[in-house]
Amino acid sequence: MSETRRVEKPWGYEIWWARTDRYVGKILHVRKGESLSLQYHRVKEETIRLQAGLLLLETSPAEAQPLTRLEMSPGDVFHIRPGTVHRMTGLEDCDILEVSTPELDDVVRLEDRYGRAGTSKP
Repeated sequence: MSETRRVEKPWGYEIWWARTDRYVGKILHVRKGESLSLQYHRVKEETIRLQAGLLLLETSPAEAQPLTRLEMSPGDVFHIRPGTVHRMTGLEDCDILEVSTPELDDVVRLEDRYGRAGTSKP
């Protein structure tokens, strides 16, 4: 991938700045009050670093376990392993740097405020 790509999302947008057969680099812009799906990945592994804003990250090691809430500030980093249930909510407008393995279609949505639960689309 030699140029960036902007992908509109109901919660904001993604800027894909790197995509190879081994890794993907994105910037996720999450608007204040908006949330990504409560989701997990079967294979995809990702690490996020909050660049700007305040972010609520909810995680659980498995689907049937309670969620832990973590408020992230700029500079905070979190590693999301396959199978980890997670959701990100913007407490302010947020910019999140995400690096991951390249399985962009590997999304199992458990809940989604935008009607996308159960789908597997990037």
